[in-house]
Amino acid sequence: MNIDILCVGRLKDRFFEEAASEYLKRLQAYGKVSVCEIPACSLPEKPSAGQIETALKKEAEALKKHIPKNAAVFPLCIEGKAIDSESFADLIKKTAIGGQSTLVFIIGSSYGLAEELKKMGKERLSLSPMTFPHRLARIMLLEQLYRAFTIIEGKTYHK
Repeated sequence: MNIDILCVGRLKDRFFEEAASEYLKRLQAYGKVSVCEIPACSLPEKPSAGQIETALKKEAEALKKHIPKNAAVFPLCIEGKAIDSESFADLIKKTAIGGQSTLVFIIGSSYGLAEELKKMGKERLSLSPMTFPHRLARIMLLEQLYRAFTIIEGKTYHK
């Protein structure tokens, strides 16, 4: 299984980098996991709705270049469905059984994702009804991916 995590922006803090590195190392046992970062568009401190929309469209164009054909795409967004860890594991398992060997998860900037990215997804997901910085969302996604694979494998990590 191939898992691609597409992100707008970089991890800037050492503790986020260390956490991401740890989960990426753990996930190696379950398949190839890659993280692709594209730069966030520069916006003024108080951007207009039009400036935000333009930036999201530019980011979407950059992200789409990294989405393989026939991949199952899962945008992470506010409008997404919040599911528990067991359901997430089941979603991954069913997607793989359905013949899609590449899963793509997309994490946008602090302004979210362009509508076109949300529409191309197999299913929109939300990590929580609460709002988190996108850097933390990446760590949460990596942890949930690791947890999902341990659930699928019947390992004791998930309690």
